[in-house]
Amino acid sequence: MEAKLSIWSYYYYELTAEEAVKEFKKHGINCFELSDEHGAELLSRGNPRETGEKFREFLKNENFTVKQGHLWLSCKLVTDPEAVERLCRWIELYEAVGIENAVLHCDPVAEQNELTDRERYDLNIEKLKLIEEYAEGMNIRICLENLTRIARDADGLLYVLSRLSPERFGICLDTGHLNLFGGGQREFILKAGRHLKALHIADNEGERDQHMMPFGKGSVDFKEVVKALKEIGYEGMFNYEIPGESRAPLEIKGYKLEYISKCYDYMMKNF
Repeated sequence: MEAKLSIWSYYYYELTAEEAVKEFKKHGINCFELSDEHGAELLSRGNPRETGEKFREFLKNENFTVKQGHLWLSCKLVTDPEAVERLCRWIELYEAVGIENAVLHCDPVAEQNELTDRERYDLNIEKLKLIEEYAEGMNIRICLENLTRIARDADGLLYVLSRLSPERFGICLDTGHLNLFGGGQREFILKAGRHLKALHIADNEGERDQHMMPFGKGSVDFKEVVKALKEIGYEGMFNYEIPGESRAPLEIKGYKLEYISKCYDYMMKNF
Protein backbone atom coordinates (compact mmCIF):
# COMPACT_ATOMS: atom_id res chain seq x y z
CA MET A 1 0.00 0.00 0.00
CA GLU A 2 1.32 3.42 -0.98
CA ALA A 3 -0.71 5.85 1.12
CA LYS A 4 1.06 9.11 1.79
CA LEU A 5 0.60 10.81 5.17
CA SER A 6 -1.68 13.83 4.92
CA ILE A 7 -3.31 16.22 7.41
CA TRP A 8 -6.50 18.26 7.03
CA SER A 9 -5.21 21.80 6.36
CA TYR A 10 -7.41 23.60 8.90
CA TYR A 11 -5.40 21.97 11.65
CA TYR A 12 -3.78 25.40 11.31
CA TYR A 13 -7.05 27.32 11.46
CA GLU A 14 -5.30 30.55 12.40
CA LEU A 15 -3.20 30.60 9.21
CA THR A 16 -3.86 31.19 5.53
CA ALA A 17 -3.54 28.22 3.19
CA GLU A 18 -0.04 29.34 2.17
CA GLU A 19 1.05 29.89 5.77
CA ALA A 20 -0.30 26.45 6.70
CA VAL A 21 1.82 24.86 3.97
CA LYS A 22 4.96 26.44 5.40
CA GLU A 23 4.07 25.44 8.97
CA PHE A 24 3.42 21.81 8.01
CA LYS A 25 6.74 21.67 6.19
CA LYS A 26 8.58 22.75 9.33
CA HIS A 27 7.48 19.50 10.92
CA GLY A 28 8.15 17.16 8.00
CA ILE A 29 4.61 17.06 6.60
CA ASN A 30 4.57 17.61 2.83
CA CYS A 31 0.94 16.91 2.02
CA PHE A 32 -2.49 18.03 3.21
CA GLU A 33 -6.18 17.81 2.40
CA LEU A 34 -7.37 21.29 1.48
CA SER A 35 -10.11 21.98 4.01
CA ASP A 36 -13.51 23.50 3.31
CA GLU A 37 -12.41 26.55 5.28
CA HIS A 38 -9.22 27.11 3.30
CA GLY A 39 -11.12 26.32 0.10
CA ALA A 40 -13.61 29.08 0.92
CA GLU A 41 -10.70 31.43 1.65
CA LEU A 42 -9.22 30.75 -1.78
CA LEU A 43 -12.60 31.17 -3.48
CA SER A 44 -13.02 34.57 -1.86
CA ARG A 45 -9.96 35.85 -3.73
CA GLY A 46 -11.68 35.98 -7.10
CA ASN A 47 -11.76 33.87 -10.27
CA PRO A 48 -11.68 30.17 -9.20
CA ARG A 49 -9.44 28.95 -12.02
CA GLU A 50 -6.96 31.81 -11.82
CA THR A 51 -6.79 31.51 -8.02
CA GLY A 52 -6.37 27.74 -8.21
CA GLU A 53 -3.60 27.94 -10.78
CA LYS A 54 -1.76 30.52 -8.70
CA PHE A 55 -2.01 28.34 -5.59
CA ARG A 56 -0.90 25.32 -7.61
CA GLU A 57 2.23 27.19 -8.68
CA PHE A 58 2.90 28.10 -5.05
CA LEU A 59 2.60 24.42 -4.08
CA LYS A 60 5.00 23.42 -6.85
CA ASN A 61 7.57 25.93 -5.65
CA GLU A 62 7.20 24.63 -2.09
CA ASN A 63 7.42 20.98 -3.22
CA PHE A 64 4.14 20.36 -1.41
CA THR A 65 1.33 18.00 -2.45
CA VAL A 66 -2.42 18.67 -2.33
CA LYS A 67 -4.26 15.82 -4.05
CA GLN A 68 -7.32 15.71 -1.77
CA GLY A 69 -9.73 18.48 -0.80
CA HIS A 70 -13.04 18.85 1.02
CA LEU A 71 -15.75 20.58 -0.99
CA TRP A 72 -18.28 22.99 0.53
CA LEU A 73 -18.99 21.41 3.93
CA SER A 74 -22.43 22.87 4.65
CA CYS A 75 -23.74 22.22 1.14
CA LYS A 76 -27.38 21.10 0.96
CA LEU A 77 -27.14 19.44 -2.41
CA VAL A 78 -30.86 18.67 -2.77
CA THR A 79 -32.62 21.36 -0.75
CA ASP A 80 -30.53 24.40 -1.76
CA PRO A 81 -31.51 25.43 -5.33
CA GLU A 82 -28.14 27.16 -5.79
CA ALA A 83 -26.04 24.27 -4.50
CA VAL A 84 -24.99 22.75 -7.83
CA GLU A 85 -24.01 26.10 -9.32
CA ARG A 86 -21.95 26.99 -6.26
CA LEU A 87 -20.33 23.55 -6.14
CA CYS A 88 -19.21 23.94 -9.73
CA ARG A 89 -17.12 26.95 -8.68
CA TRP A 90 -15.52 24.84 -5.95
CA ILE A 91 -14.80 22.05 -8.42
CA GLU A 92 -13.25 24.50 -10.89
CA LEU A 93 -10.98 25.85 -8.14
CA TYR A 94 -9.98 22.39 -6.89
CA GLU A 95 -9.25 21.04 -10.34
CA ALA A 96 -7.05 24.07 -11.03
CA VAL A 97 -5.17 23.44 -7.76
CA GLY A 98 -4.48 19.88 -8.92
CA ILE A 99 -6.79 18.10 -6.49
CA GLU A 100 -7.68 14.64 -7.76
CA ASN A 101 -10.13 13.53 -5.05
CA ALA A 102 -12.66 16.03 -3.73
CA VAL A 103 -14.81 14.96 -0.76
CA LEU A 104 -18.53 15.79 -0.71
CA HIS A 105 -21.41 15.11 1.68
CA CYS A 106 -24.74 13.83 0.42
CA ASP A 107 -27.79 15.82 1.54
CA PRO A 108 -29.80 13.98 4.22
CA VAL A 109 -32.91 15.93 3.11
CA ALA A 110 -33.82 16.18 6.78
CA GLU A 111 -36.83 18.43 6.10
CA GLN A 112 -38.64 15.49 4.49
CA ASN A 113 -38.60 12.91 7.25
CA GLU A 114 -41.18 10.71 5.53
CA LEU A 115 -38.72 9.76 2.79
CA THR A 116 -37.00 6.38 2.76
CA ASP A 117 -33.22 6.15 2.52
CA ARG A 118 -33.53 5.00 -1.10
CA GLU A 119 -35.64 8.05 -1.95
CA ARG A 120 -33.07 10.35 -0.31
CA TYR A 121 -30.30 8.69 -2.31
CA ASP A 122 -32.26 9.10 -5.54
CA LEU A 123 -32.75 12.82 -4.91
CA ASN A 124 -29.00 13.20 -4.37
CA ILE A 125 -28.24 11.19 -7.50
CA GLU A 126 -30.29 13.62 -9.60
CA LYS A 127 -28.06 16.50 -8.47
CA LEU A 128 -24.85 14.48 -8.65
CA LYS A 129 -25.58 13.72 -12.30
CA LEU A 130 -25.50 17.48 -12.98
CA ILE A 131 -22.09 17.67 -11.30
CA GLU A 132 -20.98 14.64 -13.30
CA GLU A 133 -21.92 16.44 -16.49
CA TYR A 134 -20.10 19.62 -15.43
CA ALA A 135 -16.90 17.78 -14.50
CA GLU A 136 -16.74 15.78 -17.75
CA GLY A 137 -13.18 15.92 -19.04
CA MET A 138 -11.73 17.24 -15.77
CA ASN A 139 -9.07 15.36 -13.84
CA ILE A 140 -11.04 15.30 -10.60
CA ARG A 141 -13.14 12.69 -8.79
CA ILE A 142 -15.95 13.41 -6.31
CA CYS A 143 -15.64 11.17 -3.23
CA LEU A 144 -18.85 10.73 -1.26
CA GLU A 145 -18.32 10.48 2.49
CA ASN A 146 -20.08 8.19 4.94
CA LEU A 147 -22.12 10.26 7.40
CA THR A 148 -24.41 9.58 10.36
CA ARG A 149 -27.78 10.74 8.97
CA ILE A 150 -27.35 9.40 5.43
CA ALA A 151 -24.88 7.11 3.66
CA ARG A 152 -23.94 5.52 6.97
CA ASP A 153 -22.40 2.41 5.43
CA ALA A 154 -20.69 1.24 2.28
CA ASP A 155 -23.88 -0.31 0.87
CA GLY A 156 -25.63 3.06 0.67
CA LEU A 157 -22.66 4.74 -0.98
CA LEU A 158 -22.24 1.88 -3.44
CA TYR A 159 -25.90 2.23 -4.42
CA VAL A 160 -25.33 5.90 -5.25
CA LEU A 161 -22.12 5.14 -7.15
CA SER A 162 -23.87 2.43 -9.20
CA ARG A 163 -25.97 5.21 -10.80
CA LEU A 164 -22.94 7.39 -11.60
CA SER A 165 -19.71 7.27 -13.57
CA PRO A 166 -17.01 5.22 -11.77
CA GLU A 167 -14.37 7.50 -13.32
CA ARG A 168 -15.99 10.58 -11.81
CA PHE A 169 -17.10 9.35 -8.36
CA GLY A 170 -15.61 7.39 -5.47
CA ILE A 171 -15.91 6.87 -1.71
CA CYS A 172 -14.31 8.63 1.26
CA LEU A 173 -14.22 6.64 4.50
CA ASP A 174 -14.48 8.69 7.67
CA THR A 175 -13.39 6.32 10.44
CA GLY A 176 -14.89 8.55 13.13
CA HIS A 177 -18.34 8.71 11.51
CA LEU A 178 -18.35 4.94 11.04
CA ASN A 179 -17.42 4.44 14.69
CA LEU A 180 -20.41 6.56 15.78
CA PHE A 181 -22.68 4.40 13.66
CA GLY A 182 -21.15 1.24 15.12
CA GLY A 183 -20.03 -0.04 11.74
CA GLY A 184 -17.07 -2.32 11.15
CA GLN A 185 -14.07 -0.58 9.63
CA ARG A 186 -12.78 -3.72 7.90
CA GLU A 187 -16.20 -4.58 6.48
CA PHE A 188 -16.63 -1.06 5.09
CA ILE A 189 -13.17 -1.00 3.49
CA LEU A 190 -13.51 -4.41 1.87
CA LYS A 191 -16.97 -3.59 0.51
CA ALA A 192 -15.84 -0.21 -0.84
CA GLY A 193 -12.83 -1.89 -2.44
CA ARG A 194 -11.58 -0.17 -5.59
CA HIS A 195 -14.09 2.65 -5.08
CA LEU A 196 -12.32 3.82 -1.90
CA LYS A 197 -10.28 6.84 -3.01
CA ALA A 198 -10.06 9.09 0.08
CA LEU A 199 -9.80 8.85 3.87
CA HIS A 200 -10.68 10.91 6.91
CA ILE A 201 -8.70 9.27 9.70
CA ALA A 202 -10.16 10.29 13.07
CA ASP A 203 -10.98 8.71 16.41
CA ASN A 204 -13.74 9.16 18.98
CA GLU A 205 -15.26 7.40 21.98
CA GLY A 206 -18.34 6.34 20.04
CA GLU A 207 -20.72 9.01 21.33
CA ARG A 208 -19.82 12.21 19.44
CA ASP A 209 -17.55 13.23 16.58
CA GLN A 210 -14.47 14.25 18.56
CA HIS A 211 -12.00 14.19 15.64
CA MET A 212 -9.08 12.92 17.70
CA MET A 213 -5.83 11.41 16.48
CA PRO A 214 -5.35 7.64 16.93
CA PHE A 215 -4.07 5.93 20.06
CA GLY A 216 -5.74 8.14 22.64
CA LYS A 217 -8.97 7.44 24.46
CA GLY A 218 -10.96 6.70 21.29
CA SER A 219 -12.26 3.29 20.27
CA VAL A 220 -11.50 2.98 16.53
CA ASP A 221 -9.41 -0.12 15.79
CA PHE A 222 -6.69 1.35 13.58
CA LYS A 223 -4.92 -1.95 13.24
CA GLU A 224 -8.07 -3.24 11.56
CA VAL A 225 -8.21 -0.11 9.38
CA VAL A 226 -4.63 -0.30 8.14
CA LYS A 227 -4.68 -4.05 7.54
CA ALA A 228 -7.86 -3.77 5.47
CA LEU A 229 -6.46 -0.85 3.47
CA LYS A 230 -3.39 -2.92 2.67
CA GLU A 231 -5.61 -5.83 1.68
CA ILE A 232 -7.43 -3.80 -0.99
CA GLY A 233 -4.24 -2.07 -2.14
CA TYR A 234 -5.45 1.43 -1.23
CA GLU A 235 -3.25 4.12 -2.82
CA GLY A 236 -4.91 7.39 -1.81
CA MET A 237 -3.88 9.78 0.97
CA PHE A 238 -3.75 8.51 4.57
CA ASN A 239 -5.39 11.72 5.64
CA TYR A 240 -6.05 12.78 9.23
CA GLU A 241 -9.09 14.99 9.87
CA ILE A 242 -8.45 16.00 13.47
CA PRO A 243 -9.88 19.40 14.47
CA GLY A 244 -10.15 18.03 18.00
CA GLU A 245 -6.36 18.30 18.20
CA SER A 246 -6.02 21.83 16.82
CA ARG A 247 -6.84 23.99 19.86
CA ALA A 248 -3.27 24.43 21.01
CA PRO A 249 -0.37 26.87 20.55
CA LEU A 250 1.54 26.57 17.28
CA GLU A 251 4.56 25.05 19.00
CA ILE A 252 2.47 22.33 20.66
CA LYS A 253 0.69 21.56 17.39
CA GLY A 254 4.09 21.07 15.82
CA TYR A 255 4.99 18.49 18.47
CA LYS A 256 1.70 16.70 17.81
CA LEU A 257 2.52 16.50 14.11
CA GLU A 258 5.85 14.89 14.90
CA TYR A 259 4.02 12.32 17.04
CA ILE A 260 1.46 11.72 14.28
CA SER A 261 4.27 11.09 11.79
CA LYS A 262 5.85 8.51 14.09
CA CYS A 263 2.47 6.81 14.63
CA TYR A 264 1.91 6.70 10.88
CA ASP A 265 5.33 5.09 10.34
CA TYR A 266 4.61 2.57 13.10
CA MET A 267 1.23 1.60 11.62
CA MET A 268 2.56 1.21 8.09
CA LYS A 269 5.42 -0.96 9.34
CA ASN A 270 3.68 -3.10 11.94
CA PHE A 271 0.02 -3.48 10.91
